[in-house]
Amino acid sequence: MRKDFGVKTYLYPMPVLIIATYGEDGTPDAMNAAWGGICDENKIAMCLSEDHKTTKNILARKAFTVSVADASHVEACDYVGIVSGNKEADKFVKAGFHAVKSRFVDAPVIEELPMALECRLSEVHGEIIVGEIVNVSADERVLGEDGKIDAEKVCPITFDPVHHKYIALGKTVGEAFRDGLKLR
Repeated sequence: MRKDFGVKTYLYPMPVLIIATYGEDGTPDAMNAAWGGICDENKIAMCLSEDHKTTKNILARKAFTVSVADASHVEACDYVGIVSGNKEADKFVKAGFHAVKSRFVDAPVIEELPMALECRLSEVHGEIIVGEIVNVSADERVLGEDGKIDAEKVCPITFDPVHHKYIALGKTVGEAFRDGLKLR
């Protein structure tokens, strides 16, 4: 038997995305967003209301980075979601983040977070902001022996919208595009 919950934003996993931008004066800013994901081969879409400082920065600079929040930085990642950049100018620094200018777009890469999508603003549809991914960068500490990003080393977190918790991901349970072949 199933239980109905009605219209809710319940979906698993829901990535915890940390969006970083530069303000008008070049000060780095970051916010936590859970409503976003890949929407094309080289694009990411995020639902961001227009009152966010980050949204204003994206529209002005036409660039942003999207970092994957990890288990090692839960407090800092949660903090940039709780505190508004419109009210706290130093929230990036107070979170303990350090900005490194992207080589590809006019936006900061957060040094502490393991990987980032460096994006150029592509489209805006109301509260939906779409970015063209022009580069993905990852700290060497999260690379496997094959030189590729190792999800277990990244230890990304997901937002649990039902219980308002963060859950670490990382356990491998199967091989994509392979395990299903057993059913042929």
